Amino acid sequence: MATVLTAHAASANWRDYLELTKPRVVLLMLITSLVGMFLATRAGVPWTVLLFGNLGIGLCAGAAAAVNHVVDRRIDSIMARTHKRPVTSGRVSPVAALAFALALAIAGMSLLLLFTNELAAWLTLASLLGYAVIYTGFLKRATPQNIVIGGLAGAAPPLLGWVAVTGHLSAEPLLLVLIIFAWTPPHFWALAIHRKAEYAKADIPMLPVTHGEHYTKVHILLYTLAMFAVTLLPYAIHMSGVLYLGCALLLGGRFLHWAWVLYRDSKPHAAINTFKYSIWYLFLLFIALLADHYLLLNV
Repeated sequence: MATVLTAHAASANWRDYLELTKPRVVLLMLITSLVGMFLATRAGVPWTVLLFGNLGIGLCAGAAAAVNHVVDRRIDSIMARTHKRPVTSGRVSPVAALAFALALAIAGMSLLLLFTNELAAWLTLASLLGYAVIYTGFLKRATPQNIVIGGLAGAAPPLLGWVAVTGHLSAEPLLLVLIIFAWTPPHFWALAIHRKAEYAKADIPMLPVTHGEHYTKVHILLYTLAMFAVTLLPYAIHMSGVLYLGCALLLGGRFLHWAWVLYRDSKPHAAINTFKYSIWYLFLLFIALLADHYLLLNV
């Protein structure tokens, strides 16, 4: 067995190590981090902060993802969408993946300390540990509220981007965190419904497994309503203008439509379609925030 794993590990290439970082997830995080940076200032973001700040945040996020691959390798081997991941399939050994994660984390923290500020660096480290240790190592297996509690780590990037520019905390970036925090449960529980049988087989206490699909659909609808209300707050506190408000209403209305469709079970594949829409929703909502910000600057 060891010989087989060694042979597989030897065949690992750069694509396997890239996959360890969950690049699509990290890309969405970096988009929200970028928006946080640009919203933080009326002047331009210094190029060093823009480049190295986001690179540092991305490297730390990739490190957390690599740890997730190692800790979840047993679960990943059971689930159809993850059984070919590099660590699970043996192409990358757990030791090599952890060493890679450590290298990424050190590089990311070094860039943040050199080119941004200490607060941004330590908040990024806290986010990394929150996801890699608290969520992946404990919460995921401990409670059906895992994604609610652990979602705070994944909601941090716009705050990290903001603090990387300003060096201090304020209400506005915390509101951006709140938006992603409220978005995370309906986003992830929709996927959990779609993958319910696999989570049950892996003995992971996701809400559809422990409380049933109907209970989960009710909570998806409730969290979507809460998220919709929270997304209107940037306009309410004069952080954004009518362009963002219109986009938030349209995008949020569509999300509510999908949550209602899922609740009523009125269309086939509603769970996975809700999940897919939720990704585009967050991306477009933050782009709308950014566009509105520059529109206000030019008024």
